[in-house]
Amino acid sequence: MPAGNFIFSKESAAIDSAGPPPRRSASVELRVDSDAGTRLDAYLAARIPELSRSRIQELIREHFILRNGQPAKPRDSVAVGDSLSVAIPEAVPAEALPQDIPLNILFEDDHLVVLDKESGIVVHPAAGNPDGTLVNALLHHCQGRLSGIGGVERPGIVHRLDKDTSGCLVVAKTDLAHQSLSEQFSGRTMEKLYLAVAQGIPNPQQGTVFTHIGRHPVNRQKMAVVNPPGGKTAITDYEVLSIDRSTGSSLVLCHLHTGRTHQIRVHLLHLGCPLVGDPIYAKPEKQKAKPGRLMLHAWRLQFDHPVTKARMKFEAPIPPEYTPWLQMLDNPLPLA
Repeated sequence: MPAGNFIFSKESAAIDSAGPPPRRSASVELRVDSDAGTRLDAYLAARIPELSRSRIQELIREHFILRNGQPAKPRDSVAVGDSLSVAIPEAVPAEALPQDIPLNILFEDDHLVVLDKESGIVVHPAAGNPDGTLVNALLHHCQGRLSGIGGVERPGIVHRLDKDTSGCLVVAKTDLAHQSLSEQFSGRTMEKLYLAVAQGIPNPQQGTVFTHIGRHPVNRQKMAVVNPPGGKTAITDYEVLSIDRSTGSSLVLCHLHTGRTHQIRVHLLHLGCPLVGDPIYAKPEKQKAKPGRLMLHAWRLQFDHPVTKARMKFEAPIPPEYTPWLQMLDNPLPLA
C-alpha cells in the first residue's frame, strides 16, 4: 500500500429495539504525506482497498468525504498535509424492514394510500438513510401489503418527494394501482400543485418555464438547466401569489407538468429566485427570511382512482411556516 497515515474506526449505530438489527458504520481518517497532485478519488482508492474508485466518487458526491474539514469536490487533487475524512455509511439492507413510525394519512383504501409527508423524512432507504423512512413506516402500517413493482427497497413507491419537501404523496398497495398511477404520471394527467417561497420575485410574475434538466456538470449532487439534447424536458407553470417586501421573498404557486429531480428548485433558481431554506441551491447569507426549512410544499394532488376511475383531489394542510406569506394574499388560494 502507498504511504499515508490513517486511522480506521468503527461505531455501533444506536437504534430503537423495535427497529432493524444493528449495523456497523465506519470512518477513515488520513493525512497526506506523499503523492501530491494525485486526484482525490485515485488517492483514496489506493489506500482503502475495500472501496472501489466509483464508490469513492459516489461518497464524494454525497458529501461523505471531507478534505480539510470541508466537503470534497469530485475533481480535487491532494496536497501534502491535507487532512482527509471518509465516512462510510452503513449498508442499506436488501429488503426494507417495517418500523412503527407515525404517518399523516389523508386517504386510504384497499388500493392506495395518500400521505401528508413531513419535511425532513426520506421516502425510501438509501445510502446514509438505511431506515426511518416512509417505506419503513408504510411496511408496518400496511403489514407488507404494498405493490412490488418498485422492488424490495421501494415497495409501493410511485413518485418521490425530496427529504425536505412536505405534502401530498400517493402510494400504491397493489400492482394494478401502481401501474395506473405511473401511467397517469407519465401521461401528465396527474395534477401536482406546489406552494414555494422564493427569495426574490420572479419576472414576469406569471409564466411557464420550459427547459431541459440534467445533472450539474461539476457538482453531481445538484441538478441544473442544461442544453438539449442533454437532460430531460421539464415544464413548470408558476404564479406569484403574494410578496413580502420586508424580506424580498414571494409565495409562488407551481404547477408541475413533468416530474424531474429538483424541478421546482432548479426552475426557480433559473429565474433568479432560489427557494428560501434550500440547503443545496440557495445562499443563506442572501436570504432574510429564515423559516428553518426548505419552503416547498406539495399542496394539491389530483388523479383518477385506479379502480373506480373517479377523479380524486387531495390537499395537504399548509405548514405554519407559510403563515407570513398567506396573510399577505390578495385573493384566496385557487379552489380548482
